[in-house]
Amino acid sequence: MNRRGVWYALAAYGLWGVLPIYWKSLGQVDAFEILMHRMVWSLIFLIAVLAIRKRFDWLRSVLRDKKTLLLYTVASLLLGSNWGLFIWAVNADFIVETSLGYYITPLFNVLLGMVVFKERLRAGQWVAIGVAALGVVYLTINYGHLPWIALGLALSFSLYGVLKKKAPLGAFEGLTIETAVLFLPALGYLLYLQSSGVGAIGQVDPMTHWLLALTGVATAIPLLFFSAAAQRIPLTWIGFIQYLSPSISMVIALFLYHEPFGVVRQIGFIIIGVALLLFTMENVVYMRRSKRASRQHGQQG
Repeated sequence: MNRRGVWYALAAYGLWGVLPIYWKSLGQVDAFEILMHRMVWSLIFLIAVLAIRKRFDWLRSVLRDKKTLLLYTVASLLLGSNWGLFIWAVNADFIVETSLGYYITPLFNVLLGMVVFKERLRAGQWVAIGVAALGVVYLTINYGHLPWIALGLALSFSLYGVLKKKAPLGAFEGLTIETAVLFLPALGYLLYLQSSGVGAIGQVDPMTHWLLALTGVATAIPLLFFSAAAQRIPLTWIGFIQYLSPSISMVIALFLYHEPFGVVRQIGFIIIGVALLLFTMENVVYMRRSKRASRQHGQQG
């Protein structure tokens, strides 16, 4: 077991789990303006890291490849929508629903794998997806509307994952291109706000200024940990550890910010929790059978 890889994964998902506290501390700033700052400062930080590492050799080939640039442009729009929805939801006191979104994201990944990559779903996966769908229907009927925040986060991040699966660059380089695509529109919007006298800069306390400037660090550091983990441990392990993030966010929502979690939500989350348990157990059984079959095949060969 690569212990360092496990620690990197725990650090990545642990930091993602506590990010709601960070965005909540910026509650006096409009969510869309926070998003624009996140895009601008993320690119600045990423370029600084790449400069320190002297890793710009990949950039020339990417700029010449229109297909790759188009892919990362679409990915940047999906990522920006995911970031924006998450920041808005956190500051509008919907952290519980954001947790639900990232709980069901793996199930969306499986569905999109079937639709986009023509992957065949195993019977256990169909059962897990069916139970999760039942949970969403239950919440919809009792809420009177779809849990659109959760579904929006899960769908946007899953679609982003589909594009990243086709992308030629590593996670860090890819994020650099994605934030570069959004950099000029984001910077232009921030300059417009400042020129109109309604921008946060100069209107908020010094701590908020620092927090806005550090949004790039808050974005990139967990990604660096995740990239390091993905290089060292199997994706199946990462699949288990990823539930740490929404679980931490859920605890923060309930015990720090005292978001409502009535009987309807509890039952809905239990149903979806059962779906995730079935999904995880099915994956474990499948991986064990695959390894056993692989060993037997190797012995016969």
